[in-house]
Amino acid sequence: MLRPAAPETPSRYPAFRIVGWQLVVTAVVVAIGGWAAGWHGVLSGLFGGIINVSAGIVFAVLAGLGNPRTAVTTVSAMIRAEAAKITVIVLQFWIVLSMYKDVVHGAFFGAFVATLLVTQAAILFCD
Repeated sequence: MLRPAAPETPSRYPAFRIVGWQLVVTAVVVAIGGWAAGWHGVLSGLFGGIINVSAGIVFAVLAGLGNPRTAVTTVSAMIRAEAAKITVIVLQFWIVLSMYKDVVHGAFFGAFVATLLVTQAAILFCD
């Protein structure tokens, strides 16, 4: 007897793939920062990468808490999640730049920008 094929589930937001790519890029920048600037380069690169990783986790959690009954509630949940993500990024920038006096700016901002760019690229690739 023939059975119909199981319907495919729609593709979900690739959160684990994005975090994985961000961590790999962070590790690369940390290695380069450590080679170029020593221990402070390692910490600066780590802080720069972790800012985007943690902000992405905040976004995913808040977006997942939204109740998507209508288009309006879906969009408002996404806007709240994006606002929280930006707030987390700004607060973490402020904390790192005000408290860590020996920050290596190249490694710090390089890791942040690299993880930001790889976030967009990871969304485009399929599992």
